[in-house]
Amino acid sequence: MKKLMLSGLLLASTLFVYAQKTDSTSTNGGINGNNELKLNLFYTIAGFPEINYERILKDDMSVGVAILVGLEKDSEYSFGIIPNFRVYFGNKKASGFFIEGNAAVISYKDNYYDYSYLAYSSYPAGTYQYTSPIAKTYTNFGLGAAAGGKFLTKKGFVGEIYLGVGRLFGDSPIEAYPRGGITIGKRF
Repeated sequence: MKKLMLSGLLLASTLFVYAQKTDSTSTNGGINGNNELKLNLFYTIAGFPEINYERILKDDMSVGVAILVGLEKDSEYSFGIIPNFRVYFGNKKASGFFIEGNAAVISYKDNYYDYSYLAYSSYPAGTYQYTSPIAKTYTNFGLGAAAGGKFLTKKGFVGEIYLGVGRLFGDSPIEAYPRGGITIGKRF
């Protein structure tokens, strides 16, 4: 009977010891912060800057949102908002290799030409003339995935490289959206 009680007490004490494990997301400041603000350099150079905010939920997962805006007049993308969920496989908190699932609401412009058949006597028979380009704006919803790596310094600066693609749903000429970039930012 004493052996049974001793075994039960030993088993219970191991459960209590495991229950004392804490997640490092409870501390704040420096590299232990739970928030990140980043700028996608690749998209910024391409003419539609993207700002990312990421909230670390656990050491190995986070949620975030990316907002991109087309600033140039000839930019294809007008606006985009891309919420995402990431799972990390590195040894440090929210760093190393990751996979991402995302959804997107993207608004973009597409130029098309209105071709008109000319049957006037002043033009040769069967001649077509087109007008200046007409811009049409589309807003669609999409789902996608990406994979990449996150690198973290001791001072809390973050760098990422990732690549992925998403599928847009609805009736529009563009069927996919890119999800990728080279980002820099700060964890706080």
